[in-house]
Amino acid sequence: MDIEERIALVKRNAEEIVTEEELRQLLESKEKPVAYVGYEPSGEIHLGHMLTVNKLMDLQKAGFQIIVLLADIHAYLNEKGSFEEIREVADYNKRAFIALGLDESKAKFVLGRDFQLDEEYVLDVLKMARITTINRARRSMDEVSRRKEDPMVSQMIYPLMQSLDIAHLGVDLAVGGMDQRKIHMLARENLPRLGYPSPVCLHTPILVGLDGEKMSSSKGNYISVKDGKEEVENKILKAFCPAKVVEGNPILQIAKYHVFPRFDKVVVERDARFGGDVEYETYSQLENDYLTGNLHPLDLKKAVANYLNKILENTREKLVEG
Repeated sequence: MDIEERIALVKRNAEEIVTEEELRQLLESKEKPVAYVGYEPSGEIHLGHMLTVNKLMDLQKAGFQIIVLLADIHAYLNEKGSFEEIREVADYNKRAFIALGLDESKAKFVLGRDFQLDEEYVLDVLKMARITTINRARRSMDEVSRRKEDPMVSQMIYPLMQSLDIAHLGVDLAVGGMDQRKIHMLARENLPRLGYPSPVCLHTPILVGLDGEKMSSSKGNYISVKDGKEEVENKILKAFCPAKVVEGNPILQIAKYHVFPRFDKVVVERDARFGGDVEYETYSQLENDYLTGNLHPLDLKKAVANYLNKILENTREKLVEG
């Protein structure tokens, strides 16, 4: 795979890369660059998690060594449970990410407690605290904090640690959703002040929930890897999917970010009265047909449910085996 193919694979379905020129320089200068994502261990692995897993799979194909940080101490600071509860969930998360297709032989799974309690790391947290204002730390946490109105001091430590994770894990490319952008920019600005290189940052889009609103565990407007075949079908059939509308359409997002990256072609099965089956080799072809009204929302939903279940069926089987 040449450099242009590798760059195209890295950029696929990314919202932004900071910066593309630095990415090119990285791939030209380093044979096996390191990319990472940090996850707060969560009991529900849903399509949002799957989006970054898909990107990690792209990066593996592009020649990156992958580090998955199961951020147990971060989760504790963000009030996600006791250490014992978080550790149990972290074990499940690791199995789920591998079941979704992440190549375990090319990925290293790390717990936060494996290095975040070391003396050098803790001293770096204190050094970072001396060069970061309270307002900057709080703004960095706006999108990921559990307690926005009256945050605990622990949540000010969180972005400092996340920045230092990048340095102490030897990361060249930091990956995360757009909700991680402010923290990544903090890392790019402040890590060089402590003598560490500034990372390249890749941000994936934030998917909307099945109701077209912000995805939320309290609303249950998402699809989990634990959802069975019929549950996936029912959720998608009930989902928000306005005809001829692309922006904020959760079903088209699933097609773009989950279905097409895993299948060479997508066949929408239709009755002969409605034009018969139609085959798409690219997402843009499907989107164009949907925009012009040549593809009905119900036909789209049925096809997306079918292909998503093919992905999740394999995942469910591997989780049961595990």
